[in-house]
Amino acid sequence: MHFRNRLKAIGKARKCVPRGVCGLKICFATGKTRLATALITVVAATVSFQARAQQSSPAQLSPVPSSTEQPDNYTWLEDIHGERPMAWVKAEDARTAAVIEKDSHFAPLEADALKVLESPERLAEPEFRGGLVYNTWRDADHVRGIVRRTTLKDYLTAEPKWETVLDYDALSKEEKQSWVGHGLLCLQPEEELCLVALSAGGEDAATLREMNLKTGKFVEGGFVLSRGKQRVAWKDKDTLLIGRDWGTGTMSEAGYPITVREWKRGEPLESAKEVFRGDVKDNGYGDNPFVLRDGQGHHAAMVERNLTTFESEIYIMLPGGFKKLGLPRKDQVEGLLDGQLIVTLNQDWTPEGQTNGFVQGSVVSLDLAAVEKDPEHLNPMVVFAPTAQEFEKEVGTTKNHLILTALNHVQGRAYVYSFSDGAWTRKQLPVPDNQTVDISTASRTDDRFFIALEGFLSPPSLWLGDAGKGSLELAKTQKPLFDASNDVVEQLEATSKDGTKVPYFVVHRKDTPYDGSNPTLLTAYGGFQIPITPQYSGVNGKLWLERGGVYVSANIRGGGEFGPAWHEAGLKTHRQRIYDDFYAVAQDLVTRKITSPRKLGIEGGSNGGLLMGVEFTQHPEMWNAVIIAVPLLDMLAFEHLSAGASWVGEYGSASVPEERAFLASISPYNQLKPGVHYPEPLIFTTTKDDRVGPVHARKFAARMEEFHEPFFYDEITEGGHGAGADSKQEARSRAEFYTYLTMKLME
Repeated sequence: MHFRNRLKAIGKARKCVPRGVCGLKICFATGKTRLATALITVVAATVSFQARAQQSSPAQLSPVPSSTEQPDNYTWLEDIHGERPMAWVKAEDARTAAVIEKDSHFAPLEADALKVLESPERLAEPEFRGGLVYNTWRDADHVRGIVRRTTLKDYLTAEPKWETVLDYDALSKEEKQSWVGHGLLCLQPEEELCLVALSAGGEDAATLREMNLKTGKFVEGGFVLSRGKQRVAWKDKDTLLIGRDWGTGTMSEAGYPITVREWKRGEPLESAKEVFRGDVKDNGYGDNPFVLRDGQGHHAAMVERNLTTFESEIYIMLPGGFKKLGLPRKDQVEGLLDGQLIVTLNQDWTPEGQTNGFVQGSVVSLDLAAVEKDPEHLNPMVVFAPTAQEFEKEVGTTKNHLILTALNHVQGRAYVYSFSDGAWTRKQLPVPDNQTVDISTASRTDDRFFIALEGFLSPPSLWLGDAGKGSLELAKTQKPLFDASNDVVEQLEATSKDGTKVPYFVVHRKDTPYDGSNPTLLTAYGGFQIPITPQYSGVNGKLWLERGGVYVSANIRGGGEFGPAWHEAGLKTHRQRIYDDFYAVAQDLVTRKITSPRKLGIEGGSNGGLLMGVEFTQHPEMWNAVIIAVPLLDMLAFEHLSAGASWVGEYGSASVPEERAFLASISPYNQLKPGVHYPEPLIFTTTKDDRVGPVHARKFAARMEEFHEPFFYDEITEGGHGAGADSKQEARSRAEFYTYLTMKLME
């Protein structure tokens, strides 16, 4: 899975805030996003979850480098748009471009990448809205993209006749602004009135404008919210619930809103009434209003008060104000169906006054009427219970049914659940064997839904389901974007330092020699409970696999492939397990003679960029190419850089002595040492990244420069927390990455 896709990953379907550093560009309270999953074409590993998720004692952990702290001489680079830092950036960009862009491989790789990214053969991913199928599409004529729609019947034809609703390129040209679309938030169930999220250059902060989807025009005198990191929900057609920067004392130390106000149509924004307030010390993702509605007419207005990265309190709006639900802090409200609140449990829970508990990883339901009567004392009913091998991945709702996908040994399962006579029943959907699945979209006006399947070598396919009938039929399959006829996928397993079994996928040619000579690219993420499953990447296939490269994706701890415990095994001072897992996979590749250190490269972005930085400093002899993209690297300062304070739940805090000592011991910026022979890395970031920010990458590169170590550095202006604001920018970034890999591993 390429880091571009990982940047857009989200832990759960309903939650409007990303679980990790890599989340949505804009978060809407009732929005639904697709977490990339895929077809697995091999037999899964058979080692049990208990063996994988064993908890090592501190004595079993790998020794970490010295935690002695170095003086920070590069705080001047923290002035993101300052004249001196930008002069340094431009000089480094020019130096890198003079080498990589002048390489003979760059131009053809850029052309191939753009051809793939703008290919008309790509699958148009559907989204049900108001009984129609919508799609956001980019191509050579629509660089920033268009929002278009058609009927379901027409969508199922080979060449749908699309109607354009919104043209981001035309809007950008008209307003002389570099708009990037970050999605629509529509009032359900009609989904006629919507808020359009517009980002300048791809940053997380966005401007919101009201549009009438029926007419395809912005509403004159309608709701408009100026640029900001804001959380919005439709209470009704004339009322919004808004979390945003309202002035002094309304934003957390992490830079997210802690107050929610109710804004009535026709009133000035400054007259909006405050209805909820958190605390400036709430260092999660802010206070997020959301409104749930089901097909039977029930609705609930709620606020998720994020206290830390993974802990939150859920409040429900009642006539007397917001009241807190008696849920554990790690639980997550997913949706509403037939008067039942759907909740995912991320920790064991025995409700007050009950003797029977519910295990971590379960999905339960709560009767909304009972919750409204007594929010504190809850009586949950189990919907899904995990096993030693199977864990819930995501849920979605149609008008009358619940769709749930699960991972079983990193393979997919899909189920339809129905609620009747006070009980839940389920039916397994006929998903093809050895595949992971993803809920692409689910209709709120009927019981139809689309499930998406894909794999490293299998292009995405869409299957149309009817939850009422329990049926699933192939609807569309994308044509291949690269030649995979000579390739094969294997699932292998490495043993980490503490004995934990770590599965990984290897994609390679059928005739690959096992002599250590194969150029190999290894990637992983390892954080925030985000599961990394096989995904079809036309760019990776065209620019790497077709040219003889081997691609490896590792399912290391910190992710969500084996449930919450797999993630928790690598939290805070236990993170060395994550880094040991990755190194163990690399060692296994060398032991099997799939590759050798001379031919082994690694890449990762965001939290995966931190992973790359740690591996770079802990095992410099193991790699010949390292791509460190939009990374965290200064782990002693991350809390005050961009949105870093919201990730203390994952990494720990430098204000806690024990955690500070550990962070110093793994912080790549702190662990760079003079006189060490490091491989020449490619460090990539963007100026417009307002999530992690470019400062980590800048300071790391500057320290390498101080130590007279070679490196490539590229900081593009636009793109936010990604590889570019449009296909052309992304194609250029991809060409840079694969040119660098070619120079280091293929020559």
